[in-house]
Amino acid sequence: MPFDATFESLSTFECPEWFRDAKLGIWSHWGPQSVPRYGDWYARHMYREGSDQYRYHLRTYGHPSEFGYKDIAERWKAERFDAGALMDQFVAAGARYFVAQAVHHDNFFNYDSALHAWNSVKVGPGKDIVGLWKAAAAERELPFGLTEHLGAAFSWFAAAKGHDRQGPYAGVQYDGGDPAYRELYLDNSAYLTGPEVVVQDPWYATEPAWHRHWLDAVTEMIDKYQPDVLYSDGPLPFGEVDYTPGLRAVAHLYNTNPRAVYQQKDRNPEVSAVGIMDIERSQTPEINPAPWQTDTSVGDWFYNVRDVYKTAGHVIELLVDIVSKNGNLLLNVPQLPDGTIDLECTQLLRDLGAWTQVCGEGIYGTRPFRVFGEGPSAVVIKGFTEDRVGWTSSDYRFTRRDNTLYAFQLAWPDDRRAVIRSLADHETVSGVRLLGHGPVSFEQAHGILVVRLPDAPPLDVANCLAIDLGTA
Repeated sequence: MPFDATFESLSTFECPEWFRDAKLGIWSHWGPQSVPRYGDWYARHMYREGSDQYRYHLRTYGHPSEFGYKDIAERWKAERFDAGALMDQFVAAGARYFVAQAVHHDNFFNYDSALHAWNSVKVGPGKDIVGLWKAAAAERELPFGLTEHLGAAFSWFAAAKGHDRQGPYAGVQYDGGDPAYRELYLDNSAYLTGPEVVVQDPWYATEPAWHRHWLDAVTEMIDKYQPDVLYSDGPLPFGEVDYTPGLRAVAHLYNTNPRAVYQQKDRNPEVSAVGIMDIERSQTPEINPAPWQTDTSVGDWFYNVRDVYKTAGHVIELLVDIVSKNGNLLLNVPQLPDGTIDLECTQLLRDLGAWTQVCGEGIYGTRPFRVFGEGPSAVVIKGFTEDRVGWTSSDYRFTRRDNTLYAFQLAWPDDRRAVIRSLADHETVSGVRLLGHGPVSFEQAHGILVVRLPDAPPLDVANCLAIDLGTA
């Protein structure tokens, strides 16, 4: 039966097995905001007098009344972008799905839109970025997704209507007020706030005309690319209005592609039931009954020369912890404005691939165990907090497949013994393998499993024991 645009109908959504099996996706969160190489939300913060990005823009390009975001967009050329070569790196790293940004809050579309002239075919690269990504993913049989951040653009981009309050340009309106560029900057001056306001309120504008435009644009994305994943950067857009454009978009997605997954960030069970709950740069403290996803980045969301990147070890530990709790990890790899990735990101992907080659058996296609893990250490569950944990050799995270329990040991023990206390009395161990090494000896008594490990670990991080279980 086709889905209707109601919570009642869409709550019958069931997460497809391909998504539950995939576990690791790579994201290209990329667009004109990569041009300055100065981080996320550049298109907003360059219009916030006194911010780091305002100062950088003033000193690099000139005052935003004279050289604005429209000019940044023109400078994005993506001249070395090779979707196929990058996709090969992502697959080698262990990615089982790929997601491309269709539009960010900057109201710039990364595909040839019939609805909006500010897009990557008509401005800047002269390329259908989304189309090139989709072709590369299809060639490698990867599920393909899109992210849309358009819903918040109307209020988010109002900063371009402002002006300096002091200095030689005091009172001179930024280029967002030029009516010649209203299609890019929008008619949103009512949402203009002071430069001290970092995040606007409300996130979603209330104008019905904007709601209809959003639905038309998202429908266009769905119809052109038939995504397997559609992600909205925020709660279900405009879910509180009678027109229900968010519900209409989700119903159209599912009716167009029965294997599709919709993702949004509202943790209200009624709302999240229409798809998959996504948690940006954080996760759940326990096993979540329904599949979910963390989205995060190696560094900043857009390329930032000031970045300190996560290490491959940190990414692997996040992946293991998330998968043990019934989640997937969607990882952004920042791209330079020319479309390439830098040497640090290249090495991280190689290191991640070396690990997944050995330990992927305990990740892909697995399901949560009775408990997600054991040991004294845990990630901090706090919004946008991703500090690396000081794991101990008593810390494990578990997954399972059929009668095999996978135990990821998050620190190698000095005494070369793995001690696991989470088995039930009726669960008897018939064999243990250390992935990347082979069979290892063990003893089991009163539910406690003690495994003798080799002198040296096969891997530098998160080694995995495959434990064959029977029933007494």
